[in-house]
Amino acid sequence: MFVVLVPVKPPAVGKSRLSELGDDERRELAAAFALDTVEACRAATLVGQVLGITDDAGFAAELAAVGCASIPDGTSDDLNGTLRLAAAEAHRRWPDLVPAALLGDVPALTPDELDAALSSALVVLADGEASYVADADGFGTTLYTAAYDGFDPRFGAGSAAAHGAIARAITEDLPGLRQDVDDLADLRAAWDLGVGPRTRRRAAPLVGDGPSDVD
Repeated sequence: MFVVLVPVKPPAVGKSRLSELGDDERRELAAAFALDTVEACRAATLVGQVLGITDDAGFAAELAAVGCASIPDGTSDDLNGTLRLAAAEAHRRWPDLVPAALLGDVPALTPDELDAALSSALVVLADGEASYVADADGFGTTLYTAAYDGFDPRFGAGSAAAHGAIARAITEDLPGLRQDVDDLADLRAAWDLGVGPRTRRRAAPLVGDGPSDVD
């Protein structure tokens, strides 16, 4: 079983590449992405706990409302340092759970996809290795997992290659897990896959008709 670590920039400042939207709309979308991601995690059978990481007290309350514990961002200018601190806190709280870092902007993620990825990760863990899932473009990473003693994420520019140097790629077809959202083109791609309910409500005016369209 896993504890999923979900880092989320304060929605008020996150998703800067959606800057063409108004501040309120951008904040609401960022919060919707993260909450839909967390809900998918909580519904996955291989996830024992979800730990959000945010410095936004209001958003931490939103996470609590859906049953997700959260902690402050320990090193706000260093995502990998933040994740290592979060893994240490998760290990203190739930020592039997394996840490998995998941970006908070995969609103098309489904519990079944996450279970499929984590099931593959368990096989890799049995061989003593870490694993990762590259994003839809193949350059970034959306999921990284390793045993606590070897937990060493490498998120950032070119993170798929960085993780590939220390971990085994999970290669299954996992479109919702791979489709992170940084801009409106990504949002349209996620929409076509089918996004979670909060993103569906917020994004409908932006992306038009599709599988996730509201009634």
